[in-house]
Amino acid sequence: MKRAAYFGLGLLAAALGIGVVLTQHASWWQLVVFAIAPDLTLIAGAGSGLARGQLHPRAVPLYNAVHRFWAPAVLAAVSLALMYPAWLAGGLAWIAHIAFDRSLGFGLRTRQGFQRT
Repeated sequence: MKRAAYFGLGLLAAALGIGVVLTQHASWWQLVVFAIAPDLTLIAGAGSGLARGQLHPRAVPLYNAVHRFWAPAVLAAVSLALMYPAWLAGGLAWIAHIAFDRSLGFGLRTRQGFQRT
């Protein structure tokens, strides 16, 4: 049930982000970058000697920081208040990324770099 709710949130945020870009004639780059960028922390967490699915502990704080909802929510709220539609689309894309990750079972990581259960 929880995964379905996250999936619904992801679809809603993605649709709203695309809608903002189309209706406000905003640039697409924020939408694309913020949809992909949170997973760049996986590159920082790659390394030898790790178990399958484990992220290197040095990357865990950054990974967890960019996979929480508060930062994109603040970005979306500030951009809405300042009327910057492209940044609103970016915040919505970031929210969609996190929500889709959670719907697939990918959540925050433990200090050792494993998925929290």
